[in-house]
Amino acid sequence: MKVLAFDTSSKALSLAILEDKQVLAETTINIKKNHSITLMPAIDFLMASLDWTPKDLDRIVVAEGPGSYTGLRIAVATAKTLAHTLNIELVGMSSLLALVPRQQEGLFVPLMDARRNNVYAGFYENAQPVLPEAHLSFAEVLEQVKDAEQVTFVGEVGAFVEQIQEQLPQASYQETLPNAANLALWAWDKEADSLHDFVPNYLKRVEAEENWLKNHSESGESYIKRLW
Repeated sequence: MKVLAFDTSSKALSLAILEDKQVLAETTINIKKNHSITLMPAIDFLMASLDWTPKDLDRIVVAEGPGSYTGLRIAVATAKTLAHTLNIELVGMSSLLALVPRQQEGLFVPLMDARRNNVYAGFYENAQPVLPEAHLSFAEVLEQVKDAEQVTFVGEVGAFVEQIQEQLPQASYQETLPNAANLALWAWDKEADSLHDFVPNYLKRVEAEENWLKNHSESGESYIKRLW
């Protein structure tokens, strides 16, 4: 099976092409640049480097969230367009699980910085979720894992190192970037998603919608209709 995988759920853009679980080409672009500008040229470059055409692909794997609202919309729209045009499988995988290494011991907590000391967090042990992924304050994350014998924080940990050292000095942590090859491997045995029904997994409403709902919670009026 020939797979194209990509992740634009954070500042970094990660792409990989695999065949039968072997990584043939991959790239990561870790600069603040609009993914709508960089994603398709990066895909074209990677495909050309292998002398492949889009028709060679059997499956698209995309990071479905959580993460940047704009980044997720770009990735999902691109993935759905490619899968529909090529008539191939589309598989969505958690952006947080993609940060968890394939070989692991103990509890792994992938983090994505959601600002204001909040995070998107997952809780994985032996590749299985032990708690649902959620949008939480980092204090809540620390409370959830305080009794774990072995815990490792991965992903966007930089802003939280001081709190980890103070509250959980026994914990390990490692700043890691998204890895599309990892994403594809986690998704290898997963059944294809419905192309029609596939949407990003935001975990949290955009701030403008939350503020609007606070002021219109009793009216029953739709936020989407209001915009139109």
